[in-house]
This record gives sequence, C-alpha cells and structure tokens, in this order.
Amino acid sequence: MGKIKKTIKLVFNFVFKNHEKFMTIQAVIVSAYYFHCIKKSPMKKLETKFGERGKESADTESVENLKIAMHVSDRVARTTNKAPWEMKCLCRAWTAQYLLKSRNIHTTMYLGVGLDENKKMIAHAWLRCGQLYVTGGDGHEYTTVAQFYK
Repeated sequence: MGKIKKTIKLVFNFVFKNHEKFMTIQAVIVSAYYFHCIKKSPMKKLETKFGERGKESADTESVENLKIAMHVSDRVARTTNKAPWEMKCLCRAWTAQYLLKSRNIHTTMYLGVGLDENKKMIAHAWLRCGQLYVTGGDGHEYTTVAQFYK
C-alpha cells in the first residue's frame, strides 16, 4: 500500500504542482536516451555529439537565458535524482546541454580528470552557460582535458 500511495503522490505533484511539465518530460526522455548511448557507445564516438571541440561559449549571457539555464539546471537535478537509472555527471551535463541548445542557448561542456581521496584518477563532466555552472559545479578540482561548444 505504501508504494501505491507514493506513486499517487508523485503523479499528483507532477500534474498539479509542476509548472515545467514539458521540460521535465523532455529531461526524462533525453536523459534515458543519453544514458543508453553512454553505456553502449565508445567515448570517441560520443565526443562527436558533444559539440565543437576546443571552443568555448561566451562568458556573458542575457538575464533571460540565465533564468532558462537555472530552470534547466533544476529540472535536470530533480529528474536525475528520481530516475530509475544511474545518472552520472556526463549524462547530466549532456542532457542539460541538449535542453539549452534546443532553446538556442549556447553552452560549453567540460571534461576533466582529478584524484579522489585514495589518489585514484576520476573523471568529471560539467556544463557552463555564461557565468553560470549548470551541472557538475565549477570543476575547479579537476584538470580540464576537453571542452565542447554547442
């Protein structure tokens, strides 16, 4: 009975309290597709879909576009936290990049590497729009190895 009540509450909140329904549905579908792509495709093939390598978007962006980027950031965070599949930083950044590009907003996706607490190498991806870091933080703990403009 607990699962049914929880499901009804989620559906009720989505229908009546979610003012960004279209963006939420888009985020769910796109993130599921990108999750599948990441799991099944080699990184070299994926890189061609991330955008123009080595180029960055402008450091400044209009207030209206930054508001949209903040909404996208919120939708991606909420969607990926509740998704039944594992959403890591690359999938989050790529999903947000798609949602912003579909609204004609340019971004830069960064891929970087760093060391964890045990001195093991780890990878990270983050997305920037103007001065706003949409997903993954600002990446200051990582060495940037690639950047993609879209």
